[in-house]
Amino acid sequence: MLFGVVGGGADDDGLVAYLREPQPPTAEVLAAAGPLRPTTVFRFASPCATSACVHFDGADCRLAARVVDLLPPVVEVLPPCPVRSRCRWWRQEGRAACMRCPAIATDPAAASDALRRAADPSSTTPT
Repeated sequence: MLFGVVGGGADDDGLVAYLREPQPPTAEVLAAAGPLRPTTVFRFASPCATSACVHFDGADCRLAARVVDLLPPVVEVLPPCPVRSRCRWWRQEGRAACMRCPAIATDPAAASDALRRAADPSSTTPT
């Protein structure tokens, strides 16, 4: 489901603006990304793939853990989120994940080094 737009607000600094209700990623909606890839423009949510995902360690999502460990919070108030009740990151990392979530893009055009490290399945989280 599509649940946010990267850089979707006037004063967002490239942060995700969340939709009130998740939307199915129809061909028409995906075409709205224009010349960019939809994963650059939109945030998508899908069920956790567990063992089919390189970030899953058998119990937890290492990506969520690395995001919390490596990235600073980007908001001070828990953002309203249409997928929180079903979100693995929320269940696993709680508020700390949500405070960083608006800075996460599936395919960021200009990812920071910290975001690249967090997304790298071979990287480890600091102890």
